[in-house]
Amino acid sequence: NRLRLTGPLISTLRLLGQENILPRKSDRLFFEVGPVLLLIAALLSLAIIPLAPGLIVTDLATGALFFNAALAYVLVAMIMAGWGPDGAYGMIGGWRFLGQLIAYAMLVVMPITTVAMRAESLSTIDIVNSQEMLWNIVYQPLGFLLFLFAGMAMAFVPPFDLPVASGELAGGVEAEYTGVRLIIFRLGRMVLILSVSSAIVVFYLGGWLGPFLPDWSWSMIKILAVAALMLAGGRMLPRIREATLLAWSWKLGIPLALANIFLVGVLVLVVPL
Repeated sequence: NRLRLTGPLISTLRLLGQENILPRKSDRLFFEVGPVLLLIAALLSLAIIPLAPGLIVTDLATGALFFNAALAYVLVAMIMAGWGPDGAYGMIGGWRFLGQLIAYAMLVVMPITTVAMRAESLSTIDIVNSQEMLWNIVYQPLGFLLFLFAGMAMAFVPPFDLPVASGELAGGVEAEYTGVRLIIFRLGRMVLILSVSSAIVVFYLGGWLGPFLPDWSWSMIKILAVAALMLAGGRMLPRIREATLLAWSWKLGIPLALANIFLVGVLVLVVPL
């Protein structure tokens, strides 16, 4: 039960020594590009995340929407990675992620709408500045919970890891990947988790706002704390059946998100903090 900090390094070195196997009937273009596209999409979504005033790759006026648009390419990457090897497990994992993303994509967009309503801007820097008096997690806790669960589903971390379920699908989308390709795929997953955690910090936890410490350090502390919460908390829960996961989104999540938009709209007019 000891915490082995060298575990990821040892696993990576072991994978570097593996042969890069190419399945016989695979679509080589999809098989090769899928993991790389996943990593690129995750990195692109980080481009609009401000760690401090002026410490951002690009400050777009529509930065919040750019985050959602970048995540759309994660779907393309997962479908390519699942289809490319021409294996049953990978293909099932890819289609699982398609259903998961369709169900939860709106639950990412709707909470973004409410934080933009309060900031009166889609710029991520403006959204952080709008939380100087009160963080959005306090102003709109329902939106925070919806965005947290939707973000976990988009990043397919436990218990939303149906596309890469090791017990059911022998790794799912990852099943046919070995060596460097598997390293790139897993690196893309880790960057995606950091991207979702960063978005939660910017949209709901005040971004770089905090006392005493440098601005960038507050951003990093919050991002790592949210990522740890997602990974540790998710592993304590049993994996959710796909039908249940989709039902939660369509029957519960989206109606609550619509109600949240109405409530925040009223709050913005009545209590414009």
